[in-house]
Amino acid sequence: MPDAGPVDRKELDAAEIGAIAHLYRGEVYRSTLWRTRLDTTTNWSVVTLGIALSIAFSSPAASALPLILVGILIVFFLMLEARRYRYFNVWRARCRWMEVHFFAPMLHDGDLHMEDGWQRTLAEDYWTPRHHVSMRVAVGRRIRRNYFWILLIQTSAYIGKLVVHPTPLTSFAELTERAAIGPLPGSVVLVLGAGYCVAWGVIAAWSWRDDTRRALARADPTSMG
Repeated sequence: MPDAGPVDRKELDAAEIGAIAHLYRGEVYRSTLWRTRLDTTTNWSVVTLGIALSIAFSSPAASALPLILVGILIVFFLMLEARRYRYFNVWRARCRWMEVHFFAPMLHDGDLHMEDGWQRTLAEDYWTPRHHVSMRVAVGRRIRRNYFWILLIQTSAYIGKLVVHPTPLTSFAELTERAAIGPLPGSVVLVLGAGYCVAWGVIAAWSWRDDTRRALARADPTSMG
């Protein structure tokens, strides 16, 4: 890799500008492709939750267990989607970087401001490709964007199933009795369920605070990640 110190860079000629334009098109394509993959995993989560709802509410005597088991699939899809988001974020960040530092200045005043060194930042991202966000950040962002509502529906449906089926609930003792799964007491199941919800809520809140901190700490508001 070339020396990281400041260098004088000539203005881009027509061929180089054309190459960057084609590079931008390629990054947009990859960004769009990975955006579609994110939507696919979200759709899988919605569909599996819908199937669990259909089974659990098919009759008053139906078990609420499918609404618990579907949580395993939702967690799997969430992890898969977070992994895909880390890749999507790379292409998205590069596109945004070129839009802000290449296309916008060229359209605004015809000056690419090569002295700012934006092209070096982009080049280094190609020399040493890396994820711009951690897995934990990616999980938190996906919960905040999509999975908060999926998890909310799952939790509400499970509690609703226990409350109304097979007959309307009359006491808390009856709630714990209905929540029991085989030898596992209902109180334990409810505590584990509460921990499940709280854990995702904590991750989402931490992610929001971390994104806010990172945004305030950036020297360049358009920096990658």
